[in-house]
Amino acid sequence: MSQFMDPEENTPLLNGDSDSIDTRDDDYKSRWRSIRVMYFTMFLSSVGFTIVITSLWPYLQKIDDGATAGFLGWVVAAYSLGQMLASPLFGFWSNHRPRREPLACSIFINLAANVYYLSYAPPGPSDFVLLICNVAVVRSYVAGATSLKERTGAMANMSACQALGFILGPALQAALSFIGEKGLSVNLIDLQLNMYTAPALLAALFAVVNVLLVLFLLREHHVDDHGRHTRTINYGSEERLDVSQETDGDIDQIAVVTSNILFFIIMFIFAVFETIATPLSMDMFSWTRKDAVLYNGIILSCIGFESILVFLVVKVVSQRIGDRPVLLGGLIIIFCGFFVLLPWGDHYPQIRWADVRNVTHKTFDPNPASNGSFEPTGCPAEQTWCQYTPAVHLAQFIAADVLIGVGYPACNVMSYTLYSKILGSKPQGVYMGWLTAAGSGARTLGPVFVSQVYTNLGPRWAFSLVCGAVLGAVLLLVALYHKLIAFSLRYGRIRE
Repeated sequence: MSQFMDPEENTPLLNGDSDSIDTRDDDYKSRWRSIRVMYFTMFLSSVGFTIVITSLWPYLQKIDDGATAGFLGWVVAAYSLGQMLASPLFGFWSNHRPRREPLACSIFINLAANVYYLSYAPPGPSDFVLLICNVAVVRSYVAGATSLKERTGAMANMSACQALGFILGPALQAALSFIGEKGLSVNLIDLQLNMYTAPALLAALFAVVNVLLVLFLLREHHVDDHGRHTRTINYGSEERLDVSQETDGDIDQIAVVTSNILFFIIMFIFAVFETIATPLSMDMFSWTRKDAVLYNGIILSCIGFESILVFLVVKVVSQRIGDRPVLLGGLIIIFCGFFVLLPWGDHYPQIRWADVRNVTHKTFDPNPASNGSFEPTGCPAEQTWCQYTPAVHLAQFIAADVLIGVGYPACNVMSYTLYSKILGSKPQGVYMGWLTAAGSGARTLGPVFVSQVYTNLGPRWAFSLVCGAVLGAVLLLVALYHKLIAFSLRYGRIRE
């Protein structure tokens, strides 16, 4: 009697089990097709956010002459506040219902927010739209649909897709900057399309594509740490292994809390960086609004390319030395990045006085009569630290970009990977919801913190405090290093 080999267990199967092999092959293809839909969902959610991030500060300055960097922090924080409130709820929903339901709902909310932004252009209340793009469900789906061996690669691939969105978003914003601030009017639907509103239109179109993919291609899959399909609450088939067979034992809550704290600090750090990059460059390098959108878009796109390379390297390195050393190394690199940003030397930024127009930079305006031919640039005099704090040099700024572009993606993917392994095969929707809420809380507080400290005390205080936060994360990781291990490894089901 001829035999086949089970691809997961390396045990012989009889000829009569050939139908089971075919079913398993179909399941494998369907599982990875659905995982790739999640990759694309993460990509589009990243594009939807980053496509507007570099233009927020110039846009606020255009529509409100009295807007401060502190107000920018609140506007950026609105996105993450919505995500923080929604993530645990959507995670709970995904544990008890098919996951396409909360995913489709969150995408529809995102679509509605972008349409609202387009329909009610500033200076209306659209500054405070809450864009809820719930990545908790995406992360929990991929974690539950991959085996322990597959998970690091899958999480790295998903983070690479997020980085691709991180590249494309700022790149599209930089390309759309050539439309100009005046842009064009679409009288038929009363739409003002310019370098600030065009990205929202693109984000809305991306959301439509995304929701169609989720509704028509996504299927429910859940596997144990060995890659065998299991039966869960939100999976209807009765022919699967009961998930309880692989989830005996309690999750280490100390490891869960530690992972959430570390992730909070990592996301807080990056939220600080992406929020302050545009105001810092305009203050230190005397860039105009249009220059800031274009140059920062290019810089963020380059960081995105760099991040993809980091994800590819992380997949290989983590298999050799483990996830925890990669996380620790990433935090140390981030610390170096912010340390480099500290002001030094005897060169000071150019001051922009409130009652004098700096005519160093001439900007093109198709309607010069609207707001003059020249745009004042430099560090605002009302920020008193501008007069006694040394300038951050362009070389420092770029070096910090490079270092943070290496450290952040490594920490990001390792945080999610470690967390999913700590949870094991247990339903991860709610736990991933809390992790996403922690990250969203960081992205809510980070912009508010840095904008207030930067505006009132300057970059020296802002970046010194960030260095302190990173150092705290390093010490916490070292102290509880032994706790951050996989669920299966903790209970001896898989050897290290």
